[in-house]
Amino acid sequence: FHLSCVFRSTYSPAVVTHFDFLLSFGDDSLGSLPKHPRCPLTPSLSPRKRTTSQSKTEPPLLRTNKRTIYTAGRPPWYNVTGTTFKEAFVIGLCGGSASGKTTVANKIIEALDVPWVVLLSMDSFYKVLTKDEQELAAKNEYNFDHPEAFDFELLVTVLRKLKKGKSIKVPVYDFTSHCRRKEWKTVYGANVVIFEGILAFANKELLKLLDMKVFVDTDSDIRLVRRLKRDISDRGRDINGVIKQYNKFVKPSFEQYIEPTVQVADIVVPRGGENFVALDLIVQHVHSHGLTVSLLCRSALASAHQGQPLPKTLSVLESTPQVRVYNEYTHTHTQNKDTNRDEFIFYSKRLMRLLIEHALSFLPLKPVQVETPQGSIYEGKRLSGKRITGVSILRAGETMEQALMHVCKDIRLGKILIQTNHDTGEPELHYLRLPKDISEDYVILMDSTVSTGAAALMAVRVLLDHDVQEDKIFLLSLLMAEMGVHSVAYAFPKVRIITTAVDKKVNNEFHIIPGIGGCNFGDRYFGTDTPSDWTESD
Repeated sequence: FHLSCVFRSTYSPAVVTHFDFLLSFGDDSLGSLPKHPRCPLTPSLSPRKRTTSQSKTEPPLLRTNKRTIYTAGRPPWYNVTGTTFKEAFVIGLCGGSASGKTTVANKIIEALDVPWVVLLSMDSFYKVLTKDEQELAAKNEYNFDHPEAFDFELLVTVLRKLKKGKSIKVPVYDFTSHCRRKEWKTVYGANVVIFEGILAFANKELLKLLDMKVFVDTDSDIRLVRRLKRDISDRGRDINGVIKQYNKFVKPSFEQYIEPTVQVADIVVPRGGENFVALDLIVQHVHSHGLTVSLLCRSALASAHQGQPLPKTLSVLESTPQVRVYNEYTHTHTQNKDTNRDEFIFYSKRLMRLLIEHALSFLPLKPVQVETPQGSIYEGKRLSGKRITGVSILRAGETMEQALMHVCKDIRLGKILIQTNHDTGEPELHYLRLPKDISEDYVILMDSTVSTGAAALMAVRVLLDHDVQEDKIFLLSLLMAEMGVHSVAYAFPKVRIITTAVDKKVNNEFHIIPGIGGCNFGDRYFGTDTPSDWTESD
């Protein structure tokens, strides 16, 4: 009642009526604005509630109470040379405060049906305020709608990297305390980037990065009502402070900095998220750019590099007399079709231990002096780098983790899930979990077998996108086909490839011949039969 009375004394009857309506019906009332026929591609969204900036990755997924199921993987975004063949398509959304930019962005995401979409909010890039500025902000005396309030240098850097397919870290801005939170969000895997903000078109360097510019045009009275509701209910502000800030900063900044940028827009969307005709036109235009076209498949890799000598970056487990007997004896058991599962696991683990110990010999060491318990000095060696991280290519690569942990104490582990799409023959990225600051590490990338090298190529590309140095990546596999070795070495000549054996052929199902009997390593190890529509990528 108090909010309604204060508001009545200040603004027109039309706006007062709408605001009273919002107060009466609560959070769901934004859906009660005049409606247009709803497009089947754009289902209803609940109103936005937030107290922090929102930047996120939106892979296609189905959430249940207990698990997350990824319904579509990301197809290759690189070619056989390992380089990105197409940058992410960036849509810029500009408009006044509370014009519905985020609603438009979410409805575009729903309708696009493109794997792996990133929503980047300009709200995340407010500058860190000084103590005096924070005091002004607490009194509603700081202009958050002025270009000087944003860290454009960081924003341009982040968006440029994201457009190139790199992993980026995005600050999280807390609107209640007017500062950035300690933990930043990691965002990766963009086929499409939707960048939204009140000043999205106000910087020349930003404009160069936008492939499509959309201005969301909403009536100023509606924007004011939305801002009042948001700032009072979601951000803990009082109505007098919100109105004061609006009159002093928001409205003048819109007229001076935001509204003029409509001239650079490719599309102007009146009524925001309710304009389904405009949303459909945007989606059609994005699809016309062929975002899901890929230039990589396993059949193409299988026919490449035939007859070439094995690369110098390949290292096969040294065949000393002792190792030769041990290695051949173990391979005999793992390749024998009559070997039962328990024996297969036992001998596979023996090979894994040998392989990992061999791989560690390639890590650079530096001299170090330590003092012994007797007080003497010992001249030793230590890893010349920060640390080692293990990353397994799921599912079969996960079998090598235990052997790695036995050799390297307290090692950090990451996982990448890559599966083959039967319709396209391409590997697809479905999931990844990498440790923080992996860019500083030596990375041991593990997969049990490598046939065409399609999964290994994708995994290495993911690591490079997270700024891991190419010459710090070690690809380990129990068994590799020659074509897989060539595929990885051709695309990434600095990656060290380490295995216990190399076979020459693969069969029509891309299993290594003789390999482990022409079947899937993961099936033999885990005792499973992989569903026909869920095949591990080699």
